[in-house]
Amino acid sequence: MLKAKRILIAAGGTGGHINPALSVAGYIKEQNPSAEVLFVGTADKMEAKLVPQAGFPIKMIDISGFRRDLSLGGIKHNIKTVSRLLKSSGQAKKIIEDFKPELAIGFGGYVSGPVIRMAAKLGVPTAIHEQNAFPGVTNKTLAKQVDRVMLTSKAAEKYLEPKNPCVFTGLPVRADFFKADKDFSRAELGQDSRPLILSSGGSLGAEPINKAIVELIAAKAPAGDCCFIHATGHSGTWVSDELKSRGVDPEKLENVTIREYIDDMSRCMSACDIFINRAGASTLSEIQALGKPSILIPSPYVAENHQYHNAMTLVEKGAAVVIEEKDLTGERLINEINSMLADTQRLNAMGEGAKQMSVSDAAKRIYDCLCEIA
Repeated sequence: MLKAKRILIAAGGTGGHINPALSVAGYIKEQNPSAEVLFVGTADKMEAKLVPQAGFPIKMIDISGFRRDLSLGGIKHNIKTVSRLLKSSGQAKKIIEDFKPELAIGFGGYVSGPVIRMAAKLGVPTAIHEQNAFPGVTNKTLAKQVDRVMLTSKAAEKYLEPKNPCVFTGLPVRADFFKADKDFSRAELGQDSRPLILSSGGSLGAEPINKAIVELIAAKAPAGDCCFIHATGHSGTWVSDELKSRGVDPEKLENVTIREYIDDMSRCMSACDIFINRAGASTLSEIQALGKPSILIPSPYVAENHQYHNAMTLVEKGAAVVIEEKDLTGERLINEINSMLADTQRLNAMGEGAKQMSVSDAAKRIYDCLCEIA
């Protein structure tokens, strides 16, 4: 049982940081209904919406990250970031002194730095959770100061110099990913026995992925021997028109479904035979939970190229194929799909390799770890 009654959680920026934090906060409340959980985030990022929606209070601090470009805009941004760093430490200190947490946990994002650093300085038991196989700068620094470092991927440990040994916990994944049934999901989606290829580049859309998927669908859909569900993202609304211009009309082909966004990912992913996507930590944990063969196209625009390192942990287990964005073409993607579909034994082995990496009790492991320090 977690003895701490007031828990401070710092998480922000992306869903990859916020959703695991919310999962753990929910698990803490299930185990300790009387516990008070307070989030700290930034007003202009996703946490400002997602945390209150989940029913948790949140306090805001003013923090941003450094930009690496040396343009005038980048220099001005970095000057403001230095000012915000100084200001955020004071804001974090006030939140901690007012709330008086008995435990502080950082789940990543710029906000974790000043909050967890100040909590450790003030003698609060502290922990961080690193979602990626290659840790960010903030967590590399915090690892030397906090009481416990928890990891999604064991590969991250070699990049850290923790005060205490790291603990492998995995990453919390929604229960519906573990409960989803392939046959049932396929029936709900109206899918028959043909192979189903699911693809997405994220909610905003990724133009290189959209272009390659257009080539893939245009080449393979007319033959009718496999099916496609593709999410274009917000910036990819041109995909359907482009397919029509190539004589492949998604509205007339029953084996092609084009959406802007997939809001039933557990169902679609459980139904598919091959999944094509980026390589964010949450996505990979979902792939592992469902045991799906995948073609991963890591985003080259993220800090420390961490998606590439994430993806390679699956490649090393024979569970995925990685195509770097700079090497992505329609022809390359078509060849990979053809190769995978032609080898059922390989597909099954890839799925099994992914499944073996899955951690079904990550939230409990994190909770147990927190019990040890608080």
